Amino acid sequence: MDSDLVRDWMTPDPITINSSASLPDAYWLMIENKVRRLPVVDGGHLVGIVTLEDIREKVPATIAGVDFVRTNDMLAKLPIYQVMTKNPKTISVDAPLVEAARQMLEYKISALPVMDGGQLVGIITESDIFRALVKRLEA
Repeated sequence: MDSDLVRDWMTPDPITINSSASLPDAYWLMIENKVRRLPVVDGGHLVGIVTLEDIREKVPATIAGVDFVRTNDMLAKLPIYQVMTKNPKTISVDAPLVEAARQMLEYKISALPVMDGGQLVGIITESDIFRALVKRLEA
């Protein structure tokens, strides 16, 4: 795995969302595309990352003690920038895969946006690293 690069295991061209999109927009985009993380991109620049966990953590705190109709209205108006992790840790497309795994362990995160020359080109997740490990162990 030391010789494998992030580029070999990442998901290229990840689905992204704008920071002004609503919480329900992000949630349904994740559900429809079967992903748990969305890089947040404004004007072509990575500004954050939002996860399904972020959304699930925010919803109960937002809706406690509020009726259903008001809850839906509140969530529809809640922009992603209030929920996302700003300035997320990233990794280079040419970094060794083991470095991505080290960073995820060190920062207790489940994914890293993958950058190439300041541009978002992919995302690497725990699942990608497990795939690489399984392939290596089977070989």
